Amino acid sequence: MPRSVNAVAARQRRKKILKLAKGYFGRRKNVHTVAKNAVEKGMQYAYFGRKQKKRTFRGLWIQRINAGVRPHGMNYSQFIGKVKEADIQLNRKVLADLAMNHPEAFKAVIEKVK
Repeated sequence: MPRSVNAVAARQRRKKILKLAKGYFGRRKNVHTVAKNAVEKGMQYAYFGRKQKKRTFRGLWIQRINAGVRPHGMNYSQFIGKVKEADIQLNRKVLADLAMNHPEAFKAVIEKVK
């Protein structure tokens, strides 16, 4: 009796990996075992990068808020403390957008917390 192998599923698995490796250089794009390692590592970097992006954006927002409150005689930590005290429900993303794109609205927020 001949050996039974599921060649269809195996080929689909390999094609899926090679499709993900599209654009890679050298053997990473067309040799399954090498491509599999490269794709797995790339997926790890992608997962980690999604977490890292959140950190870097929060840092950017903090810098923008700090730059926006400095001319008004405050620093970032004082401003955030007063925002919490005044129970203003604006997050750092919104505050940074106001500081950068709508300075008059941001000034109104500063006046309210002073």
